[in-house]
Amino acid sequence: MEHVFQLENVSKVFGEGAVQVKALNSINLEFHRGEFSALIGPSGSGKSTLLNIMSGLDTPTTGDVFLDGINISEMSGNKLCDFRRDHIGFIFQSFNLIPVLTVKENIEYIMLLQGVAEEKRLQRVEEILERIGLKGFNNRYPNQLSGGQQQRVAIARAIASQPSIILADEPTANLDSKTGTELIDLMAQLNADYGTTFIFSTHDQKIMDRARRLVTLEDGKIVSDKLS
Repeated sequence: MEHVFQLENVSKVFGEGAVQVKALNSINLEFHRGEFSALIGPSGSGKSTLLNIMSGLDTPTTGDVFLDGINISEMSGNKLCDFRRDHIGFIFQSFNLIPVLTVKENIEYIMLLQGVAEEKRLQRVEEILERIGLKGFNNRYPNQLSGGQQQRVAIARAIASQPSIILADEPTANLDSKTGTELIDLMAQLNADYGTTFIFSTHDQKIMDRARRLVTLEDGKIVSDKLS
């Protein structure tokens, strides 16, 4: 299978001298295209740090991170921002929608930055809104939506730009159990239909039950890597 992510001897150290904390310790990990996988482990295990490094939001102290064969740990500035924009979709637990933009405008925002033609943008927005069960919500604003609806829009925004991978940090943490289950089902269906790779960082047992691979971290090390 084709690799989408490769991490080679990745370590991350915070602080200096006696107060040094090794958040990640020589991580070697590969993810294949189309995976639906989860990083799990107790608080402080390193999973959020690992997700941040995979996303290019943070850099490793040592080691290399390859996305689509490109070493993103050697990138910086606008080059990294542009690469991240075109290759990585993000889903956050706090939704992170732009409050002054409508549903349509939030979904097409990254495509606008990518220079996607207006007709193509509108086509993708309409298609995805129907897929996520929000057809006709184009002109609503985030404050007119429930938490579950806002997260659906966040998922739509992440997938609309056709990224290589979607990184989801605790995407169900602020949702009730029923809504969380519906969104996990939605993401699993989008994964199956589009072949988009999803990597979660989560404590949610419902996501763990649906993930096809569980990577467990403790004290900055991988202690288990199992297919389910």
